[in-house]
Amino acid sequence: MDPAARRPHIGALDGLRGLAVAAVLLFHAGHMRGGFLGVDLFFVLSGFLITGLLLAKLAGRGRIDLVAFWGRRARRLLPALAVVVAATLLLAWAFAGPGMLGSALRDAPWAAAQSLNWHFIGEQIGYWNASGTRLFAHLWSISVEWQFYLAWPLVVALVGRGRGGQNRVAVVAVAGAFVSLLLMIRLGAAVDTTRAYEGTDTRAGSLLLGAAAATAPVRNAVAGLSRAAVDAICVPVLGGLLASWVLTSGETTPGLFRGGMFAHALAGAALIVLLARAPDGLAGRALGSAVPRRLGELSYGLYLWHWPVYLLLPRPVAGLTGWGWTVAAIGLSLLAAVVSKAAVEDPVRLRARWATGRRGWVALAVAGVMAAGLWAAIPRPQPGAGTVDVSKLGQL
Repeated sequence: MDPAARRPHIGALDGLRGLAVAAVLLFHAGHMRGGFLGVDLFFVLSGFLITGLLLAKLAGRGRIDLVAFWGRRARRLLPALAVVVAATLLLAWAFAGPGMLGSALRDAPWAAAQSLNWHFIGEQIGYWNASGTRLFAHLWSISVEWQFYLAWPLVVALVGRGRGGQNRVAVVAVAGAFVSLLLMIRLGAAVDTTRAYEGTDTRAGSLLLGAAAATAPVRNAVAGLSRAAVDAICVPVLGGLLASWVLTSGETTPGLFRGGMFAHALAGAALIVLLARAPDGLAGRALGSAVPRRLGELSYGLYLWHWPVYLLLPRPVAGLTGWGWTVAAIGLSLLAAVVSKAAVEDPVRLRARWATGRRGWVALAVAGVMAAGLWAAIPRPQPGAGTVDVSKLGQL
């Protein structure tokens, strides 16, 4: 059986995910202008892990059960997302202004349909200058991943069968990544780079580089490296990634959309395949240590919760500003992520009794009806509400 079919869990990759989510948290809090590149690393990791699973199924069974795969992805991603969207709407109704509540109500159906990125692009809602008013602005990346999960397994199932299948998957992934790069270079020349930043086609490059890293040709290329050699490469590459997050000066950084993000994703893919080769090396042990690994295990819920917390938590709060406010906001986000993982993500993923079989379908239907009912029941704010009292205009 192909080694991919028995690939063990690699704690260092959890730790790498933990670093990525920390970068995003700091970016959104205004402390790390290049921290948005952490999303790119999420994409690479997702491409690597998902492709590894798909190839393992092909190696073990000779086919991919697509329905089962999509079902597992839905169980992993959708329950926590539904809870966050519903809770955010309630919190916005209670605490947000009419403008923020109105946009949240308009965006929520697109978040539920996993197409929020194209909604923002179609409505010309600039990510870099308008996200501070949109409670679901961060969910564009979840939409990109979900769209990739729908399309890429079909490609792997088609070209990955039979002898040389992994070679063909690698070729398709690399070719697709370069097409994605060319699209980003062309679209990234616009004044507003939201289309290049949020488009599924332009961001597929990172996912596909991760996918290529999971194939046999790439894994075989590093199979002969010793642990010392892996460390000699991993340590500077990891340092380079961290430095890029610190030194990148936002979305206007020269070259960012002309190959800069692609180079970042390529370095991430190289780091991931090397960590998978020697997870017990220096870099692997550091990333697999308790703090980054635990943060990585919470990363999905933490990513979902942090942006609504950031927007709804007043600045300052309880006299806290700057780093004090950031610590409070991250602490609340962590608490929400821990509760979400324990109460929602793990029971569904680990198939608690209420989440399996007919009970699971009933629970899903009830949750869907309740979420739709909540969305419909929240009063739509009137445009301009709370900004001016028109009855007073005649008295001026």
